Amino acid sequence: MRIGIDISRLATRQRTGTERYTWELLAALAADPGPHTYLLYTRELPVDLPALPPQMKVRVVPGRRLWTHIHLAAELFRDCPDVLFVPSHVVPWNTPFLRHLQVVTTVHDLGFLAFPAAHTTFQNIYLRLSTRWAAWAAHRIIAISHATAHDLVRYTGMDARRIAVIAHGVAPVFAPTHATAQPYHRFFLTVGTLQPRKNLQRLIEAFIRMPQNHDTQLVIAGKVGWLGEPLQALIDAAGARNRIHLVGFVPDATLYGLLASARAFVFPSLYEGFGMPVLEAMASGTAVVCANTSALPEVAGDAAVLFDPLSVESMCTALTRVDNDDALVAMCVERGLERVQHYTWARCAAQTRAVLEGSA
Repeated sequence: MRIGIDISRLATRQRTGTERYTWELLAALAADPGPHTYLLYTRELPVDLPALPPQMKVRVVPGRRLWTHIHLAAELFRDCPDVLFVPSHVVPWNTPFLRHLQVVTTVHDLGFLAFPAAHTTFQNIYLRLSTRWAAWAAHRIIAISHATAHDLVRYTGMDARRIAVIAHGVAPVFAPTHATAQPYHRFFLTVGTLQPRKNLQRLIEAFIRMPQNHDTQLVIAGKVGWLGEPLQALIDAAGARNRIHLVGFVPDATLYGLLASARAFVFPSLYEGFGMPVLEAMASGTAVVCANTSALPEVAGDAAVLFDPLSVESMCTALTRVDNDDALVAMCVERGLERVQHYTWARCAAQTRAVLEGSA
């Protein structure tokens, strides 16, 4: 069977959720490709790729604007695989007209429905249209959590039998052994694009409300997204510049050390289709404090301290508990290390390949 995979998201240098998913899944498929050949479509050659076996060939399809619907679509007309896998839910317009092509795509979340104010008008329109199109055009859809699968059925009305729930894995590079000396003596860490959906303003307010007799700091890592700029002004207005640090996007090598060295990883997001950083923190031997909404309770289970992300008071209480209670932190670390054993990219790849094989 010939399987085409859209890996165009790997061309970016600063990889966040969807790009990390694509890279890790590709690496796991490359390690165990099965008896198939693979065409890996991209607009330009990525800076780095996992080691690929001979049956995986990169096919560069040049083009910029509307790459999926113009350039990838044209390539499919020229040389169509048996199955096309799109890890980022944007399905080319012409796939329903290619009689022998089966399409599988991954939908990561429907946060634009839960919190439309967290997106620009253009993003809202684009996400609504592309998600509905994917639900109609794809033969199978992979949802990364049961919460996302439920939202898909509720929003699109699609048959739940067309959805396969396949959880993310966590890379083995995330480990407690990466703990290193940091410029912050004792700190909470949060990681994610600086945008309204990540709920960082409430996190900052909750941290500022914590009892002032502690020396714990807050480190916020992530590139600035839409409406992310006012956070520094909020920190300055509270006189907390020496306690709250916006460090920007951090490379993987730095992230490993930060995650393994933090007092706790805090994830206050209003909506997540999965919450990969939660698993990465657990694998790093770090306690997790996270929101009790969307897919986060499903992923965190009983290995995290949960709070209401809409309540600054609830968040402040959770942070204070974790800051003061060493036994609670130790329990979360132990449960987290046990929980992540169930989430591997090899398992994710095997289940994904089974869906691709069943679609042909």
